[in-house]
Amino acid sequence: MKIKKFSKTQLWKRPGAVTILSILLLTGLFVCYVSGLITSSGTALATPSEGFTSTVVGPTRFDEIDVETRTGNYEARITTNGLSDVYIVTNRVVPGGQSGWHTHPGPSVVSVKSGTATVYSGDDPNCTPQFYHAGTGFIDEGGGSVHLVRNEGNVELELVAFQVIPLGTQRRIDAPYPHNCPF
Repeated sequence: MKIKKFSKTQLWKRPGAVTILSILLLTGLFVCYVSGLITSSGTALATPSEGFTSTVVGPTRFDEIDVETRTGNYEARITTNGLSDVYIVTNRVVPGGQSGWHTHPGPSVVSVKSGTATVYSGDDPNCTPQFYHAGTGFIDEGGGSVHLVRNEGNVELELVAFQVIPLGTQRRIDAPYPHNCPF
């Protein structure tokens, strides 16, 4: 019996080698997919929340909104172009807990009811925390502005948010870790 020798660069020319290599490649891709290393959408996996609960009231469907209020020197205006879903959301975060990186498709007006919210922005290269204490609040502009809310204090953090988003869209969109913060 004569044995045919193949060089290392010709291994793929062996009978059945392409089939075996194809099976190994597909098996490897399947294992990576099942383990979450790759996803069918090709996007990175979202960061999960920890010690975070959300109670949602809504949505309440609104036609286009165009309201303006003036009282003395004060003026406020809310305008939408298109139909909207409006939510009132209560978020609770235990000490050491966090929301996970996420965004919203529309703006949120957030009031800190108790505790201190520490907010990190996904587009801040220095990962500078912004602190909001009970009785204060902040505006989350939404529209792709990725952020994370942490409770770095020792009492429960409670937030109440008013959110206006395009009709029928997902209220919260989880986002992958933006690599600008060490957590």
